[in-house]
Amino acid sequence: MIYDYTLKTGKGGELNLSDYRGKVILVVNTATGCGFTPQYAPIEQLYRDYHDRGLEIVDIPCNQFGGQTPGSDDEIHEFCTVHYNTTFPQMKKADVNGANELPLYTYLKSQKGFEGFQEHQYRALLEKMFSEADPDWASKPDIKWNFTKFVVDREGNVVARFEPTADMAEVEACVKSLL
Repeated sequence: MIYDYTLKTGKGGELNLSDYRGKVILVVNTATGCGFTPQYAPIEQLYRDYHDRGLEIVDIPCNQFGGQTPGSDDEIHEFCTVHYNTTFPQMKKADVNGANELPLYTYLKSQKGFEGFQEHQYRALLEKMFSEADPDWASKPDIKWNFTKFVVDREGNVVARFEPTADMAEVEACVKSLL
């Protein structure tokens, strides 16, 4: 269950996801130098619009995709607050795939696998890149790129996975339906 996991915060503390019991949670792996980085703005807007109604954001910076999050936790936090005025909590930079992936991500991927990219300007590029690297890429639950989002309902169930190509209005509609 999602409430069994603890994460390190970017400031060196710990976040027990059990503290978010009864809340809707959006878990997202982020990057500061990616074509999807502007998604910080609508994610922050979601937080501002729905935090008081029970939404929590779990931002996990990750440098596994194109080396697009090279900074320290402090540098990443500064970038996000200066460029996107983020106020939601940010976790310590971590891996979301592979031998060193956060156990939380092992769990999330077991609950909601990859179901394909939505129509987006980067879709063809991403699909070509992954196909060349691994012919079976689409059948694997791995996180494919920065800004993959998981939505968890108030009972702790992983109810949706949104790839970075998803329209943020769809993410908002899902979150809003659970509040």
